[in-house]
Amino acid sequence: MAERSASPRVAVEERLFSLVLALLATEQGLTKTEVLSTVQGYRQKFVVGGDNTSLERQFERDKDDIRELGIPLETIEAPESSGNNQLLRYLIPKGAYDLPADITFSSAEIAMLSLAATVWRQGSLSGESQRAILKLRSLGIESTEPVIGYAPRVRTRENAFDPLRTALDRHQVVTFVYVKPGGSAPRLRTVHPLALVQYRGRWHLSAYDEGVKDRRTFLLSRIVGVVKVKNRTFDAPAETGLAERALAELDALWQANVARVRVAPGSDAEARLGKRGTLVDADAGEPTIELHYTDVDLLADELAGYGPEAEAVSPERLRAGVIARHRRTLEAHARLNDDAGGSAGDSSAADAGSARPIGGRHGS
Repeated sequence: MAERSASPRVAVEERLFSLVLALLATEQGLTKTEVLSTVQGYRQKFVVGGDNTSLERQFERDKDDIRELGIPLETIEAPESSGNNQLLRYLIPKGAYDLPADITFSSAEIAMLSLAATVWRQGSLSGESQRAILKLRSLGIESTEPVIGYAPRVRTRENAFDPLRTALDRHQVVTFVYVKPGGSAPRLRTVHPLALVQYRGRWHLSAYDEGVKDRRTFLLSRIVGVVKVKNRTFDAPAETGLAERALAELDALWQANVARVRVAPGSDAEARLGKRGTLVDADAGEPTIELHYTDVDLLADELAGYGPEAEAVSPERLRAGVIARHRRTLEAHARLNDDAGGSAGDSSAADAGSARPIGGRHGS
C-alpha cells in the first residue's frame, strides 16, 4: 500500500484520454475490472481482491463525461450472464467514431493536419501506459489500432499553469510573486483564479486580486518562482463566460495598441515583423511597419533584440523602453571590458556604434 500512496497523481484529462484510447483499441470490449486494473489513472488505485467501490464510482462518472463529449461509448452484455454488471464489456466502436464519409479536406488542410500529427508519436508512450498495454495483452486483449501508442509531446505551458489550473478547478486561493510590466521589483500577489486563456501564443490568468480588490490579468511568463495553492477557498462568481470575457479584453487591448517601427530594408527585422504587421511608407529608404501589441515591455524586449535593424518610432513608452535596453547592453559590455582589463572608454565607443539602431535615432 505504501508503494501505491507514493504513486504520482494522474490528472483527470490524462485518465479520460487513456480510457478513450483503451476502449477504442479493443474490438471485443473491456470489462470494468479490466479497465480498473489496467488503464492509466485507475490501476494506481486498484486493489486486487479488495474494495474498489470508490474507483467504480469514478469510472461511472468518467463514462458520463465521455458520452457528454460526444464519444459513442457502448455496452455489451454477455449472453450467458445477462444482468451481471461485472461482466459487461465497454468499447468505443471505431466506425461510429470515424469522420463522416462526406467530410473532405483540401491539400492545405491536409498539410496542416499532417503537421499537427507530428506532435503525436508512439515513442512518447509513458512507462505506465506501456505496462498497462502489456497487462492487457497478457489478458489476450490485443490493440487493433496504433492510436493507443500516441501521446502529445509538445508542452507550451509555463510551470505556473498546472498549479493554477488545479486551484481554478477547486476554487482555491493562490499566491505568487509577479513582475509587473515595466516594474523593477517583483511583488507578492494573492488572487482568486477565474480563467486561464491562451492569447496569441501566451498564457494569461484572469483573477480577482485581493490586494487591489479588483480583477486583473496576469501573464504566466511573468510569474516568478512557485505558485502556492492555499487551503482556503473562494466562492465562484455566479456569472458565466469568464474565459470569453478575458479573451475579449485582451483582444480589445491588442486592437487599441499600435506601434510604429522603422526597419532596415532586407533585414531579419523587416522579414519577421512584416509578417505580423502592416507595411507603411514602403517607398521610403527605411520602411515603417505598424504592429498591434498587448504588452509594450515584451515588444520592447523583442525590438531591442534586433539591434540596429529596428527603430521604435512610437509610442514614446515603447521607444524609451528600447533605448533603455540598448543602454543597459552598452553598460554591461563596458563592465565586461573593465573586468578584462581593457579600456572602458574605447569599448563604449565601439559598442555604441554597433548597438545604435538605424542611423542612431534612438540616441538621446
